Amino acid sequence: MAHAHESNTKRIWVVFGILSIITIVEVALGIVKPDSLHLTSVLGTSPLNWIFIILTLVKAYYITWAFMHMEGEKKWFRRSVVWTVCFLIIYLCFIVLVEGDYVYEVFKNDHLKWLF
Repeated sequence: MAHAHESNTKRIWVVFGILSIITIVEVALGIVKPDSLHLTSVLGTSPLNWIFIILTLVKAYYITWAFMHMEGEKKWFRRSVVWTVCFLIIYLCFIVLVEGDYVYEVFKNDHLKWLF
């Protein structure tokens, strides 16, 4: 036998480290909430929200890549799974942000009032 079974311990720690760093950044930004990122608006929401969305997509992609063993699959299969999910998540974020902003503007500017 030319190849012995290799331990995945190093790979597990690398994945753990990468996901931990991204999570720590998300938590730190959520606690600190810098005014320059939180009180401005870009494409209908704050840059802080866009950072959270992007970091969440990166984590989802990396989890899919590492734990669903996508790196060992054929290129067309990886792309069909990962890009479809990424597209649907981005589309969901877009719909939620646009509709949420519309509802907020209706209650803010029109004759309807907040009931809660």
